[in-house]
Amino acid sequence: MPDILLVAINAKYIHSSIGQRSLLANSGELKTRAKLVEFDIRRRASEVAEQILKYHPKILAFGVYIWNVELVTEVVQLVKRIRPEITLLLGGPEVSFHADHPTVSQFADYILCGESEISFPKICRQILSGSSPENKVIFEEKPLLDTLELPYDLYTDADILNRILYIESSRGCPFGCEFCLSSLDKRVRFFNRKKLFSALETLLNRGATQFKFTDRTFNINTPYACELLQFFLDRLRPGLFLHFEMVPHLLPEDLKKLLVQFPSGGVQLEIGIQTLNPEVSLRISRTHIAESSVQNQSQDKDSKIALKKKEILLAEKNIRWIRENTGVHVHADLIVGLPGEDVESFARGFDTLLSWNPQEIQVGILKRLRGAPIDRHTEEWGMVYSPLPPYDVLKTSHISYEEICDLKRLARFWDLIQNSGRFIQSSSLIWQSQASAFAGFMECSRWLFEKLNRQSEIALPRLARLLEEFLVTVRGLASETVHNLIESDLTHSSAKQKTSTHTSRQNRRI
Repeated sequence: MPDILLVAINAKYIHSSIGQRSLLANSGELKTRAKLVEFDIRRRASEVAEQILKYHPKILAFGVYIWNVELVTEVVQLVKRIRPEITLLLGGPEVSFHADHPTVSQFADYILCGESEISFPKICRQILSGSSPENKVIFEEKPLLDTLELPYDLYTDADILNRILYIESSRGCPFGCEFCLSSLDKRVRFFNRKKLFSALETLLNRGATQFKFTDRTFNINTPYACELLQFFLDRLRPGLFLHFEMVPHLLPEDLKKLLVQFPSGGVQLEIGIQTLNPEVSLRISRTHIAESSVQNQSQDKDSKIALKKKEILLAEKNIRWIRENTGVHVHADLIVGLPGEDVESFARGFDTLLSWNPQEIQVGILKRLRGAPIDRHTEEWGMVYSPLPPYDVLKTSHISYEEICDLKRLARFWDLIQNSGRFIQSSSLIWQSQASAFAGFMECSRWLFEKLNRQSEIALPRLARLLEEFLVTVRGLASETVHNLIESDLTHSSAKQKTSTHTSRQNRRI
Protein backbone atom coordinates (compact mmCIF):
# COMPACT_ATOMS: atom_id res chain seq x y z
CA MET A 1 0.00 0.00 0.00
CA PRO A 2 1.33 3.50 -0.81
CA ASP A 3 2.20 5.85 2.03
CA ILE A 4 1.37 8.82 -0.20
CA LEU A 5 -1.72 8.98 -2.39
CA LEU A 6 -2.00 11.79 -4.93
CA VAL A 7 -5.59 12.29 -6.08
CA ALA A 8 -6.59 14.07 -9.27
CA ILE A 9 -10.24 14.88 -9.90
CA ASN A 10 -10.53 15.97 -13.52
CA ALA A 11 -13.38 17.75 -15.29
CA LYS A 12 -13.77 14.80 -17.70
CA TYR A 13 -12.39 11.31 -18.01
CA ILE A 14 -10.49 12.19 -21.19
CA HIS A 15 -8.51 14.83 -19.30
CA SER A 16 -5.32 13.94 -17.47
CA SER A 17 -3.67 15.67 -14.53
CA ILE A 18 -0.27 17.08 -15.35
CA GLY A 19 -0.01 18.81 -11.95
CA GLN A 20 -0.24 15.68 -9.84
CA ARG A 21 2.03 13.78 -12.21
CA SER A 22 4.64 16.51 -11.89
CA LEU A 23 4.53 16.26 -8.09
CA LEU A 24 4.96 12.49 -8.30
CA ALA A 25 7.78 12.74 -10.84
CA ASN A 26 9.70 15.09 -8.54
CA SER A 27 9.22 13.13 -5.33
CA GLY A 28 12.72 11.64 -5.41
CA GLU A 29 13.11 8.55 -3.28
CA LEU A 30 9.46 8.88 -2.17
CA LYS A 31 8.24 8.10 -5.67
CA THR A 32 8.19 4.37 -4.91
CA ARG A 33 6.09 5.05 -1.82
CA ALA A 34 3.51 7.14 -3.70
CA LYS A 35 0.66 6.45 -6.09
CA LEU A 36 -1.53 8.61 -8.36
CA VAL A 37 -5.25 7.90 -8.77
CA GLU A 38 -7.60 9.86 -11.03
CA PHE A 39 -11.35 10.40 -11.04
CA ASP A 40 -13.71 12.76 -12.81
CA ILE A 41 -16.29 15.10 -11.33
CA ARG A 42 -19.20 12.84 -12.30
CA ARG A 43 -18.22 10.40 -9.55
CA ARG A 44 -20.06 10.46 -6.24
CA ALA A 45 -18.08 11.65 -3.22
CA SER A 46 -18.82 8.40 -1.38
CA GLU A 47 -17.40 6.36 -4.28
CA VAL A 48 -14.22 8.43 -4.45
CA ALA A 49 -13.73 8.28 -0.69
CA GLU A 50 -14.19 4.51 -0.70
CA GLN A 51 -11.61 4.06 -3.46
CA ILE A 52 -9.14 6.32 -1.66
CA LEU A 53 -9.49 4.57 1.69
CA LYS A 54 -8.80 1.16 0.11
CA TYR A 55 -5.17 2.27 -0.20
CA HIS A 56 -4.80 3.14 3.52
CA PRO A 57 -2.52 6.11 2.80
CA LYS A 58 -0.69 8.06 5.50
CA ILE A 59 -0.66 11.21 3.34
CA LEU A 60 -3.40 12.27 0.97
CA ALA A 61 -2.78 15.06 -1.57
CA PHE A 62 -5.38 16.81 -3.73
CA GLY A 63 -5.06 19.45 -6.44
CA VAL A 64 -7.96 21.89 -6.02
CA TYR A 65 -9.42 23.81 -8.97
CA ILE A 66 -12.68 25.63 -9.70
CA TRP A 67 -14.07 22.60 -11.50
CA ASN A 68 -13.47 20.12 -8.66
CA VAL A 69 -13.49 22.12 -5.41
CA GLU A 70 -17.04 21.12 -4.50
CA LEU A 71 -16.40 17.40 -4.96
CA VAL A 72 -13.01 17.61 -3.24
CA THR A 73 -14.67 19.32 -0.27
CA GLU A 74 -17.20 16.51 0.05
CA VAL A 75 -14.58 13.79 -0.35
CA VAL A 76 -12.11 15.14 2.22
CA GLN A 77 -14.87 15.58 4.79
CA LEU A 78 -15.81 11.93 4.40
CA VAL A 79 -12.19 10.76 4.51
CA LYS A 80 -11.42 12.81 7.62
CA ARG A 81 -14.50 11.49 9.40
CA ILE A 82 -13.49 7.88 8.72
CA ARG A 83 -9.69 8.21 8.99
CA PRO A 84 -8.87 11.44 10.89
CA GLU A 85 -5.25 10.34 11.29
CA ILE A 86 -4.59 10.75 7.54
CA THR A 87 -2.53 13.86 6.83
CA LEU A 88 -4.32 15.93 4.19
CA LEU A 89 -2.31 18.13 1.81
CA LEU A 90 -4.07 20.55 -0.52
CA GLY A 91 -2.56 22.48 -3.42
CA GLY A 92 -3.67 24.13 -6.64
CA PRO A 93 -5.02 27.59 -7.54
CA GLU A 94 -8.17 27.35 -5.38
CA VAL A 95 -6.13 27.22 -2.18
CA SER A 96 -3.01 29.15 -3.16
CA PHE A 97 -4.12 32.58 -1.96
CA HIS A 98 -3.95 32.84 1.80
CA ALA A 99 -6.37 35.75 2.19
CA ASP A 100 -9.05 34.03 0.12
CA HIS A 101 -9.23 30.37 1.08
CA PRO A 102 -12.34 28.30 0.26
CA THR A 103 -14.15 26.10 2.78
CA VAL A 104 -12.14 23.02 1.85
CA SER A 105 -9.03 24.63 3.37
CA GLN A 106 -10.30 24.17 6.90
CA PHE A 107 -10.07 20.38 6.52
CA ALA A 108 -6.44 20.47 5.37
CA ASP A 109 -3.49 19.74 7.62
CA TYR A 110 -1.20 21.63 5.23
CA ILE A 111 -1.74 23.87 2.23
CA LEU A 112 0.93 24.15 -0.47
CA CYS A 113 0.71 27.42 -2.36
CA GLY A 114 1.84 27.84 -5.94
CA GLU A 115 4.23 25.51 -7.77
CA SER A 116 4.94 22.72 -5.30
CA GLU A 117 7.44 20.34 -6.90
CA ILE A 118 10.00 21.34 -4.24
CA SER A 119 7.76 21.76 -1.20
CA PHE A 120 5.66 18.61 -1.72
CA PRO A 121 8.40 15.98 -1.20
CA LYS A 122 9.97 18.11 1.53
CA ILE A 123 6.72 18.17 3.54
CA CYS A 124 6.06 14.48 2.90
CA ARG A 125 9.52 13.56 4.24
CA GLN A 126 8.87 15.52 7.42
CA ILE A 127 5.49 13.92 7.98
CA LEU A 128 6.69 10.38 7.30
CA SER A 129 9.65 10.88 9.64
CA GLY A 130 7.27 11.83 12.43
CA SER A 131 7.94 15.56 12.58
CA SER A 132 5.49 18.36 11.80
CA PRO A 133 6.05 21.35 9.52
CA GLU A 134 5.92 24.64 11.41
CA ASN A 135 3.20 26.32 9.36
CA LYS A 136 -0.08 25.09 7.91
CA VAL A 137 0.24 27.32 4.83
CA ILE A 138 3.49 26.72 2.99
CA PHE A 139 5.01 29.02 0.37
CA GLU A 140 7.98 28.02 -1.75
CA GLU A 141 10.09 29.80 -4.34
CA LYS A 142 9.27 28.86 -7.92
CA PRO A 143 11.47 25.97 -9.02
CA LEU A 144 14.06 26.26 -11.76
CA LEU A 145 12.32 24.40 -14.55
CA ASP A 146 15.63 23.05 -15.87
CA THR A 147 16.03 21.12 -12.63
CA LEU A 148 12.62 19.44 -12.62
CA GLU A 149 11.97 15.86 -13.62
CA LEU A 150 9.41 15.72 -16.43
CA PRO A 151 6.26 13.71 -15.69
CA TYR A 152 5.49 12.27 -19.11
CA ASP A 153 6.66 8.73 -18.48
CA LEU A 154 3.87 8.58 -15.88
CA TYR A 155 1.29 8.57 -18.66
CA THR A 156 0.20 4.93 -18.85
CA ASP A 157 -0.65 2.99 -21.99
CA ALA A 158 -4.31 3.44 -21.02
CA ASP A 159 -3.79 7.21 -20.81
CA ILE A 160 -2.20 7.25 -24.26
CA LEU A 161 -5.07 5.19 -25.63
CA ASN A 162 -7.96 7.10 -24.09
CA ARG A 163 -6.90 10.53 -22.87
CA ILE A 164 -5.62 13.89 -24.01
CA LEU A 165 -2.03 14.23 -22.86
CA TYR A 166 -1.26 17.60 -21.29
CA ILE A 167 2.20 18.98 -21.96
CA GLU A 168 3.84 22.13 -20.62
CA SER A 169 6.90 23.55 -22.30
CA SER A 170 6.79 26.82 -20.36
CA ARG A 171 5.19 28.53 -17.38
CA GLY A 172 4.18 32.15 -16.94
CA CYS A 173 2.78 34.78 -19.29
CA PRO A 174 4.25 38.19 -20.19
CA PHE A 175 0.82 39.83 -20.40
CA GLY A 176 -1.32 41.19 -17.60
CA CYS A 177 -4.93 40.17 -18.39
CA GLU A 178 -6.62 40.68 -15.05
CA PHE A 179 -9.16 37.85 -15.30
CA CYS A 180 -6.35 35.28 -15.55
CA LEU A 181 -4.07 33.90 -12.83
CA SER A 182 -1.22 33.73 -15.31
CA SER A 183 -1.08 37.53 -15.11
CA LEU A 184 0.54 37.10 -11.67
CA ASP A 185 3.65 35.54 -13.20
CA LYS A 186 4.84 37.72 -16.07
CA ARG A 187 8.20 36.00 -16.44
CA VAL A 188 8.00 33.21 -19.01
CA ARG A 189 10.18 30.27 -17.98
CA PHE A 190 10.94 27.39 -20.31
CA PHE A 191 11.60 23.73 -19.59
CA ASN A 192 14.79 22.14 -20.84
CA ARG A 193 14.22 21.62 -24.57
CA LYS A 194 16.42 18.57 -24.92
CA LYS A 195 14.62 16.79 -22.09
CA LEU A 196 11.21 17.86 -23.38
CA PHE A 197 11.80 16.74 -26.96
CA SER A 198 13.19 13.44 -25.75
CA ALA A 199 10.05 12.88 -23.65
CA LEU A 200 7.79 13.80 -26.59
CA GLU A 201 9.70 11.38 -28.82
CA THR A 202 9.10 8.62 -26.31
CA LEU A 203 5.37 9.40 -26.14
CA LEU A 204 5.11 9.34 -29.93
CA ASN A 205 6.93 6.03 -30.08
CA ARG A 206 4.42 4.66 -27.57
CA GLY A 207 1.57 5.64 -29.88
CA ALA A 208 0.49 8.99 -28.45
CA THR A 209 -1.38 11.26 -30.87
CA GLN A 210 -3.35 13.75 -28.71
CA PHE A 211 -1.22 16.56 -27.24
CA LYS A 212 -2.58 19.65 -25.50
CA PHE A 213 0.06 22.21 -24.59
CA THR A 214 -0.75 24.27 -21.51
CA ASP A 215 1.58 27.17 -22.37
CA ARG A 216 -0.29 30.47 -22.12
CA THR A 217 1.63 32.04 -24.99
CA PHE A 218 2.90 29.31 -27.27
CA ASN A 219 4.00 31.80 -29.97
CA ILE A 220 5.66 34.39 -27.74
CA ASN A 221 9.08 32.88 -28.51
CA THR A 222 9.09 32.42 -32.28
CA PRO A 223 12.29 30.33 -32.61
CA TYR A 224 11.06 27.93 -29.93
CA ALA A 225 7.55 27.70 -31.40
CA CYS A 226 9.06 26.94 -34.79
CA GLU A 227 11.35 24.29 -33.33
CA LEU A 228 8.38 22.61 -31.65
CA LEU A 229 6.23 22.62 -34.79
CA GLN A 230 9.11 21.31 -36.89
CA PHE A 231 9.64 18.51 -34.37
CA PHE A 232 6.08 17.29 -34.96
CA LEU A 233 6.19 17.88 -38.72
CA ASP A 234 9.20 15.59 -38.91
CA ARG A 235 7.14 12.92 -37.12
CA LEU A 236 3.73 13.34 -38.71
CA ARG A 237 1.40 10.38 -38.51
CA PRO A 238 -2.33 9.78 -39.03
CA GLY A 239 -4.44 11.17 -36.20
CA LEU A 240 -1.78 13.48 -34.74
CA PHE A 241 -3.51 16.41 -32.99
CA LEU A 242 -1.79 19.38 -31.36
CA HIS A 243 -3.50 22.09 -29.31
CA PHE A 244 -1.78 25.39 -28.53
CA GLU A 245 -2.85 28.70 -27.01
CA MET A 246 -1.56 31.71 -28.91
CA VAL A 247 -1.75 35.49 -28.84
CA PRO A 248 -3.31 36.63 -32.13
CA HIS A 249 -1.11 39.61 -32.97
CA LEU A 250 2.07 37.57 -33.39
CA LEU A 251 2.26 35.39 -36.51
CA PRO A 252 5.60 35.88 -38.29
CA GLU A 253 6.45 34.28 -41.63
CA ASP A 254 8.50 31.49 -40.02
CA LEU A 255 5.45 30.26 -38.15
CA LYS A 256 3.22 30.59 -41.19
CA LYS A 257 5.54 28.42 -43.28
CA LEU A 258 5.24 25.63 -40.75
CA LEU A 259 1.49 25.88 -40.07
CA VAL A 260 0.63 25.45 -43.76
CA GLN A 261 2.38 22.06 -43.75
CA PHE A 262 0.07 20.40 -41.21
CA PRO A 263 -2.89 18.38 -42.47
CA SER A 264 -6.39 19.73 -41.96
CA GLY A 265 -7.42 19.46 -38.32
CA GLY A 266 -3.94 18.48 -37.16
CA VAL A 267 -3.42 21.70 -35.22
CA GLN A 268 -5.87 23.65 -33.10
CA LEU A 269 -5.03 27.18 -32.04
CA GLU A 270 -6.94 28.60 -29.09
CA ILE A 271 -6.92 32.34 -29.61
CA GLY A 272 -8.07 34.46 -26.70
CA ILE A 273 -9.82 37.49 -28.13
CA GLN A 274 -12.00 37.95 -25.01
CA THR A 275 -13.27 41.40 -26.06
CA LEU A 276 -13.08 43.59 -29.15
CA ASN A 277 -13.98 46.72 -27.19
CA PRO A 278 -10.67 48.65 -26.94
CA GLU A 279 -11.66 50.53 -23.78
CA VAL A 280 -12.72 47.38 -21.96
CA SER A 281 -9.57 45.62 -23.13
CA LEU A 282 -7.36 48.36 -21.72
CA ARG A 283 -9.38 48.48 -18.50
CA ILE A 284 -8.51 44.86 -17.75
CA SER A 285 -4.87 45.32 -18.84
CA ARG A 286 -5.27 43.10 -21.88
CA THR A 287 -2.46 44.71 -23.86
CA HIS A 288 -0.21 42.78 -26.20
CA ILE A 289 1.83 45.30 -28.14
CA ALA A 290 3.73 48.56 -27.67
CA GLU A 291 1.57 50.09 -24.96
CA SER A 292 2.90 47.52 -22.48
CA SER A 293 6.48 48.74 -22.83
CA VAL A 294 8.02 51.00 -20.21
CA GLN A 295 8.51 53.95 -22.53
CA ASN A 296 4.80 54.03 -23.37
CA GLN A 297 3.40 53.84 -19.84
CA SER A 298 2.76 57.59 -19.84
CA GLN A 299 0.76 57.63 -23.09
CA ASP A 300 -2.65 59.23 -22.92
CA LYS A 301 -5.81 57.17 -23.21
CA ASP A 302 -6.44 58.04 -26.87
CA SER A 303 -2.97 56.86 -27.85
CA LYS A 304 -3.41 53.59 -25.99
CA ILE A 305 -6.79 52.98 -27.59
CA ALA A 306 -5.26 53.65 -31.01
CA LEU A 307 -2.61 51.01 -30.30
CA LYS A 308 -5.27 48.62 -29.10
CA LYS A 309 -7.16 49.08 -32.35
CA LYS A 310 -3.95 48.32 -34.21
CA GLU A 311 -3.65 45.10 -32.23
CA ILE A 312 -7.23 44.15 -33.16
CA LEU A 313 -6.45 44.74 -36.83
CA LEU A 314 -3.41 42.46 -36.52
CA ALA A 315 -5.56 39.80 -34.87
CA GLU A 316 -8.08 39.99 -37.71
CA LYS A 317 -5.39 39.83 -40.34
CA ASN A 318 -3.75 36.79 -38.78
CA ILE A 319 -6.94 34.84 -38.10
CA ARG A 320 -8.16 35.46 -41.65
CA TRP A 321 -4.77 34.33 -42.98
CA ILE A 322 -4.89 31.13 -40.94
CA ARG A 323 -8.39 30.30 -42.15
CA GLU A 324 -7.65 31.07 -45.80
CA ASN A 325 -4.25 29.37 -46.05
CA THR A 326 -4.07 26.48 -43.59
CA GLY A 327 -6.04 23.54 -42.23
CA VAL A 328 -5.58 24.82 -38.68
CA HIS A 329 -8.70 24.75 -36.50
CA VAL A 330 -9.22 28.18 -34.91
CA HIS A 331 -10.91 28.21 -31.52
CA ALA A 332 -11.51 31.85 -30.53
CA ASP A 333 -12.65 32.93 -27.07
CA LEU A 334 -14.95 35.78 -25.97
CA ILE A 335 -15.85 36.61 -22.37
CA VAL A 336 -19.25 37.84 -21.19
CA GLY A 337 -19.39 40.27 -18.27
CA LEU A 338 -16.08 42.11 -18.39
CA PRO A 339 -16.20 45.38 -16.42
CA GLY A 340 -17.87 48.15 -18.42
CA GLU A 341 -18.95 46.01 -21.39
CA ASP A 342 -22.70 45.86 -22.11
CA VAL A 343 -24.67 43.47 -24.29
CA GLU A 344 -24.56 45.80 -27.29
CA SER A 345 -20.75 46.00 -27.14
CA PHE A 346 -20.45 42.23 -26.73
CA ALA A 347 -22.81 41.70 -29.67
CA ARG A 348 -20.69 43.93 -31.91
CA GLY A 349 -17.59 42.00 -30.90
CA PHE A 350 -19.32 38.69 -31.55
CA ASP A 351 -20.46 39.75 -35.02
CA THR A 352 -17.01 41.07 -35.85
CA LEU A 353 -15.24 37.94 -34.68
CA LEU A 354 -17.68 35.71 -36.57
CA SER A 355 -16.88 37.64 -39.75
CA TRP A 356 -13.23 36.55 -39.36
CA ASN A 357 -14.50 32.98 -39.84
CA PRO A 358 -13.04 30.94 -36.95
CA GLN A 359 -14.39 27.41 -36.77
CA GLU A 360 -15.35 27.94 -33.13
CA ILE A 361 -16.27 30.91 -30.96
CA GLN A 362 -16.26 29.90 -27.33
CA VAL A 363 -18.52 32.24 -25.37
CA GLY A 364 -17.36 32.11 -21.76
CA ILE A 365 -18.77 33.81 -18.67
CA LEU A 366 -16.34 35.90 -16.60
CA LYS A 367 -15.23 34.10 -13.45
CA ARG A 368 -13.77 35.55 -10.31
CA LEU A 369 -10.69 33.38 -9.91
CA ARG A 370 -9.16 33.53 -6.45
CA GLY A 371 -6.14 35.82 -6.54
CA ALA A 372 -6.86 37.28 -9.98
CA PRO A 373 -6.54 41.09 -10.24
CA ILE A 374 -10.03 41.41 -11.82
CA ASP A 375 -11.32 41.83 -8.27
CA ARG A 376 -10.12 45.45 -8.24
CA HIS A 377 -13.02 46.41 -10.53
CA THR A 378 -15.75 44.94 -8.33
CA GLU A 379 -16.97 48.12 -6.65
CA GLU A 380 -16.55 50.58 -9.52
CA TRP A 381 -18.29 48.40 -12.11
CA GLY A 382 -20.88 46.74 -9.90
CA MET A 383 -19.48 43.26 -10.34
CA VAL A 384 -21.53 40.62 -8.51
CA TYR A 385 -20.20 37.06 -8.62
CA SER A 386 -21.70 33.76 -7.60
CA PRO A 387 -20.31 32.52 -4.26
CA LEU A 388 -20.42 29.01 -5.72
CA PRO A 389 -17.84 27.47 -8.08
CA PRO A 390 -17.01 28.32 -10.81
CA TYR A 391 -17.78 31.85 -9.47
CA ASP A 392 -19.49 33.17 -12.60
CA VAL A 393 -20.38 36.84 -12.75
CA LEU A 394 -24.10 37.25 -12.02
CA LYS A 395 -24.50 40.90 -13.02
CA THR A 396 -22.53 44.09 -13.52
CA SER A 397 -23.34 47.78 -13.72
CA HIS A 398 -23.75 47.27 -17.48
CA ILE A 399 -25.37 43.81 -17.75
CA SER A 400 -28.34 42.66 -15.71
CA TYR A 401 -28.77 39.21 -14.18
CA GLU A 402 -31.48 38.43 -16.73
CA GLU A 403 -29.15 39.38 -19.59
CA ILE A 404 -26.39 37.17 -18.15
CA CYS A 405 -28.86 34.25 -18.09
CA ASP A 406 -29.79 35.00 -21.70
CA LEU A 407 -26.13 35.04 -22.72
CA LYS A 408 -25.41 31.77 -20.90
CA ARG A 409 -28.20 30.11 -22.86
CA LEU A 410 -26.86 31.56 -26.10
CA ALA A 411 -23.41 30.17 -25.27
CA ARG A 412 -24.84 26.72 -24.62
CA PHE A 413 -26.96 26.56 -27.78
CA TRP A 414 -24.07 27.99 -29.82
CA ASP A 415 -21.94 25.09 -28.59
CA LEU A 416 -24.61 22.55 -29.46
CA ILE A 417 -25.42 23.93 -32.89
CA GLN A 418 -22.41 25.81 -34.26
CA ASN A 419 -19.30 24.77 -32.34
CA SER A 420 -20.26 21.09 -32.45
CA GLY A 421 -19.90 21.03 -36.24
CA ARG A 422 -23.06 18.93 -36.49
CA PHE A 423 -25.02 21.53 -38.45
CA ILE A 424 -22.30 22.79 -40.76
CA GLN A 425 -24.62 23.71 -43.65
CA SER A 426 -27.78 24.66 -41.81
CA SER A 427 -26.58 26.63 -38.77
CA SER A 428 -25.76 29.81 -40.70
CA LEU A 429 -29.38 29.95 -41.90
CA ILE A 430 -30.25 31.09 -38.38
CA TRP A 431 -28.60 34.47 -38.92
CA GLN A 432 -27.70 34.89 -42.57
CA SER A 433 -30.75 37.03 -43.39
CA GLN A 434 -30.44 39.09 -40.19
CA ALA A 435 -28.70 42.41 -39.68
CA SER A 436 -26.74 40.92 -36.77
CA ALA A 437 -25.63 37.30 -36.40
CA PHE A 438 -25.65 37.74 -32.64
CA ALA A 439 -29.23 39.04 -32.61
CA GLY A 440 -30.34 36.32 -35.02
CA PHE A 441 -28.85 33.55 -32.93
CA MET A 442 -30.13 35.10 -29.69
CA GLU A 443 -33.64 34.94 -31.15
CA CYS A 444 -33.12 31.25 -31.91
CA SER A 445 -31.67 30.60 -28.46
CA ARG A 446 -34.70 32.15 -26.74
CA TRP A 447 -37.07 30.25 -29.01
CA LEU A 448 -35.36 26.93 -28.29
CA PHE A 449 -35.37 27.55 -24.55
CA GLU A 450 -39.07 28.38 -24.63
CA LYS A 451 -39.74 25.08 -26.41
CA LEU A 452 -37.41 22.95 -24.30
CA ASN A 453 -37.31 24.76 -20.95
CA ARG A 454 -33.75 23.45 -20.66
CA GLN A 455 -30.34 23.97 -22.23
CA SER A 456 -28.64 20.69 -21.45
CA GLU A 457 -29.26 16.95 -21.91
CA ILE A 458 -30.96 17.54 -25.25
CA ALA A 459 -31.05 14.56 -27.60
CA LEU A 460 -29.55 15.34 -31.01
CA PRO A 461 -32.66 14.25 -33.00
CA ARG A 462 -34.84 16.50 -30.83
CA LEU A 463 -32.48 19.46 -31.34
CA ALA A 464 -32.39 18.83 -35.10
CA ARG A 465 -36.18 18.78 -35.40
CA LEU A 466 -36.54 21.97 -33.37
CA LEU A 467 -33.88 23.72 -35.45
CA GLU A 468 -35.76 22.65 -38.55
CA GLU A 469 -39.01 24.00 -37.10
CA PHE A 470 -37.38 27.34 -36.22
CA LEU A 471 -35.92 27.80 -39.70
CA VAL A 472 -39.25 27.04 -41.35
CA THR A 473 -41.72 28.76 -39.02
CA VAL A 474 -39.64 31.73 -37.82
CA ARG A 475 -37.20 32.31 -40.66
CA GLY A 476 -39.76 31.37 -43.33
CA LEU A 477 -37.46 29.06 -45.27
CA ALA A 478 -38.71 26.26 -47.54
CA SER A 479 -39.52 23.17 -45.52
CA GLU A 480 -38.06 20.65 -47.96
CA THR A 481 -34.83 22.61 -48.42
CA VAL A 482 -34.28 22.95 -44.68
CA HIS A 483 -35.11 19.30 -44.00
CA ASN A 484 -32.68 18.09 -46.66
CA LEU A 485 -29.88 20.32 -45.37
CA ILE A 486 -30.30 19.19 -41.79
CA GLU A 487 -30.47 15.53 -42.80
CA SER A 488 -27.31 16.03 -44.85
CA ASP A 489 -25.62 17.67 -41.87
CA LEU A 490 -26.53 14.82 -39.54
CA THR A 491 -25.37 12.21 -42.04
CA HIS A 492 -22.12 14.07 -42.65
CA SER A 493 -21.35 14.58 -38.95
CA SER A 494 -22.18 10.95 -38.21
CA ALA A 495 -19.92 9.71 -41.00
CA LYS A 496 -17.16 12.08 -39.85
CA GLN A 497 -17.44 10.76 -36.31
CA LYS A 498 -17.22 7.14 -37.53
CA THR A 499 -14.19 7.96 -39.68
CA SER A 500 -12.52 9.72 -36.78
CA THR A 501 -13.17 6.76 -34.47
CA HIS A 502 -11.94 4.27 -37.09
CA THR A 503 -8.76 6.27 -37.69
CA SER A 504 -8.17 6.52 -33.96
CA ARG A 505 -8.50 2.77 -33.57
CA GLN A 506 -6.12 2.21 -36.47
CA ASN A 507 -3.58 4.52 -34.83
CA ARG A 508 -3.85 2.56 -31.61
CA ARG A 509 -2.93 -0.64 -33.46
CA ILE A 510 0.14 0.92 -35.10
